[in-house]
Amino acid sequence: MEIRVSSHFERRYKKLPQEIKERAKAREKIFAANVFDARVGTHKLSGKDEGKWAYAVDYEYRIKCILLNDNDGVIYLDMGTHDELYR
Repeated sequence: MEIRVSSHFERRYKKLPQEIKERAKAREKIFAANVFDARVGTHKLSGKDEGKWAYAVDYEYRIKCILLNDNDGVIYLDMGTHDELYR
């Protein structure tokens, strides 16, 4: 799976604590192997984010993305807490 990141995602990711970055890397491996693995809880978003998806890094943090070409690629759009991403 090809994973691309937006410039917004890169800026947000750089500001995160190292512990969260390490969790995100571990979850990304699971996500890349199987987008819909229950351990990451990938789910479709609605409302202003219709057409986008998100998955859990941990209880608090999420990665918002767009799935491409029958789940063959993904573009990471944003990362943050549940409240930050869905306000």
